[in-house]
Amino acid sequence: MREILPRSFFADPTVEVARSLIGKYLVRDNGAGLMAGKIIEVEAYVGPEDKACHASKGRTARTEVLFGPPGMAYVYLCYGMHEMLNVVTEQDGFPAAILVRAVECRGLLIDGPGRLTRAFSIDRRLNRRDVTTGEALRFEDRGEVLPQDALKTYPRIGVDYAGEWAKKLWRFRWEAEAGSGQRKRERSMR
Repeated sequence: MREILPRSFFADPTVEVARSLIGKYLVRDNGAGLMAGKIIEVEAYVGPEDKACHASKGRTARTEVLFGPPGMAYVYLCYGMHEMLNVVTEQDGFPAAILVRAVECRGLLIDGPGRLTRAFSIDRRLNRRDVTTGEALRFEDRGEVLPQDALKTYPRIGVDYAGEWAKKLWRFRWEAEAGSGQRKRERSMR
């Protein structure tokens, strides 16, 4: 079973959607073929009051997509070198999104949002792309159920400037059993 996640999936509260994305698949069709990876880590960013959310600085040309309908890609450049993939959540007009941080792909762990976008050929040309259409970039439910006791929560990474908001346990990661040997970490920075 491969079902493209519809707009209604992304319209729920951001933290709930973030939890629900764990175990779903990120799928990229770059014209030369498909690449798919099971999502194992995400971070939630919720509204203008969340000092870690880009919308906390107001509505700008860069953040306009955050204020749009759910199910849109928000791809931006971080530190002048890393493209970051987010998917917009909640309702049109309320700025919220989920950063995709790590996937498992063909037995490899692609850990880190910059590594992920490089591996999947995702860049700002996909910004504002509707991920619910099934075209170049999408999210799929492939019917896999991950054990809930393996879902761990952590503070978000790299947002210390956000004060109390940095301590929110809005980073979700599926932790495979230690020593299972099923994952190999991608070490390449390509």
